[in-house]
Amino acid sequence: MEFEEKDLVATATPDILQEIARARALCREYYHSDYGDTARRNAILRELFGSIGENVAIDTPFYCDHGKNISIGSNVIIGMNCTFVDNAPIVIGDNVMIASNVQLYTAAHPVAAKERFVEGWREKGTVFFRTYARPIVIEDGAWIGGGVILLPGVTVGRNSVIGAGSVVTRSIPADCVAVGSPCKVIRTIEN
Repeated sequence: MEFEEKDLVATATPDILQEIARARALCREYYHSDYGDTARRNAILRELFGSIGENVAIDTPFYCDHGKNISIGSNVIIGMNCTFVDNAPIVIGDNVMIASNVQLYTAAHPVAAKERFVEGWREKGTVFFRTYARPIVIEDGAWIGGGVILLPGVTVGRNSVIGAGSVVTRSIPADCVAVGSPCKVIRTIEN
């Protein structure tokens, strides 16, 4: 799926860089917090994310770019070493399980070099490349296996399971098992 001009995002304005620094500081604080101090850990997550429900467990380390673009429902577990590149919204529903080493990338770059690189970028006071971003949605009841990568603009449907190591390049419907690179539905689930 190629980019559209409307999906281009700024990545290095002073405001964006300050927002990224804030998110990194909160992720670092969360990492160094006492695992047993759930009140403090929950307070950090409430400050980091756009919204967060009840009974959410996020293992460390955890990485994100902005934090405020991430919305998490209730009864969610996120394993260790997950990376959420949230240049666009990431919406995680209720009763979701996300295993370790999962990567959610809302951002990407145009494939064609003439579109990816900005000519005269120094004079324009910008970065030398273009970035576009599209939301990622993980619906209620989904289970994302270890090492899965979700790319910009995908939705994982309600109650679906994504097999470990899969690369999700297109949306996956509800109530199915999908695996592979690129990720494909291999069977439906009766729920």
